[in-house]
Amino acid sequence: MILVSGATGNVGGLLVRRLAERGEAVRALVRDPGRAELPEGVEAVAGDLNEPESLTGALKDVTGVFLLSGYADMAGLLAEIDRAGVSRVVLLSGGSVLASDLGNAVSKYMIASERAVRESGVPWTLLRPSAFMTNALEWADQVRGGDVVRAPFADVSVAVVDPYDIAGVAAEALLNDGHEGNVYNPTGPESLLPEERVRILGEVLGRELTFEAQPNAEAREQMLAKMPAEYVHAFFSFYVDHTLDESHVLPTVREVTGEEPHTFRQWATEHAAAFQ
Repeated sequence: MILVSGATGNVGGLLVRRLAERGEAVRALVRDPGRAELPEGVEAVAGDLNEPESLTGALKDVTGVFLLSGYADMAGLLAEIDRAGVSRVVLLSGGSVLASDLGNAVSKYMIASERAVRESGVPWTLLRPSAFMTNALEWADQVRGGDVVRAPFADVSVAVVDPYDIAGVAAEALLNDGHEGNVYNPTGPESLLPEERVRILGEVLGRELTFEAQPNAEAREQMLAKMPAEYVHAFFSFYVDHTLDESHVLPTVREVTGEEPHTFRQWATEHAAAFQ
């Protein structure tokens, strides 16, 4: 039995689907099992990762856990997982841990989460993917309303990755031996600037979309309206001060899964309806 946290999220939802398609026993950790839309055969269970003691029932007979970073008591959470006899944990982390900057809010919680996993005594695998292709969904309202996409960080090239491919790497690490103690960096097959992603999206939609670089001050103001200031400062550190480099294309997806990672064009084609 595999327990998947974040089971309705970008990666967790796709991991649940991929595991179910392979005929694996899957338990999806959700806040409200009665409202969760899950593949047939997947068991929905309630639990709160900020309250480790709430997971006792969810962890019964579980052999592997897919875990997200950043919860209030990661050490306590891992202790609960260890007590349940779980044989492996796959943690979704990020490349920002490499900055080792405890003054950066995003790096701080990822560093703390990785430390808790490493010290837990449970065999682990760490995933540090590049930025998700699904971030382009933030442009959907602009695309539906016109032909111009304004976005920040115009000079930042990223080997954006399809969450489906991250889920594929996670599935292999959860189901098969030989991944314990490894750190995987799933990326897409090409490094793209925002302008290039907008152009590709327009080609997929049969439209000529124009990219406009959003000034940093304007972008900061908009982001502050959506998230805590410490996270806004973290992203500006990554992408304006260039403390995070996600431009490198790595062979991780192919090496771990045997599948070629999806291109941004493939992702855009599959998700075109979200922009129409």
